[in-house]
Amino acid sequence: MSEPRTHQHHALDYIELAVTDLERAKRFYSEAFGWRFNDHGPGFAGIRSPRGDAEVGGLRTTDEVRTGGPLVLLYSADLDRSVEAVRNAGGQVVNGPYEFPGGRRFHFTDPSGNELGVWAEA
Repeated sequence: MSEPRTHQHHALDYIELAVTDLERAKRFYSEAFGWRFNDHGPGFAGIRSPRGDAEVGGLRTTDEVRTGGPLVLLYSADLDRSVEAVRNAGGQVVNGPYEFPGGRRFHFTDPSGNELGVWAEA
């Protein structure tokens, strides 16, 4: 049995992404990053933590996705493979990969237009 998930004050704890097509978004994130989901009805799916013992975020359907929301950054042990996985899953790389102090990163949009970033250590 897993240890209960702990929450830390002022730490990033949960991210919710607005999507226009829930099944398409689940398929994209599953194929690109291996994410798994808990379905909570027709318009919402929880994003499981990598250990599967808690939810770290969610996907919720909406008719219109707003731009300018928070930029979520994911970590990658192999940035080039992450770029390939995003493209193969139907995402669009919109910036990079590029170097920055401490590593490399790229930004991409998912099929619903959400922009996220992925970074790796130098």
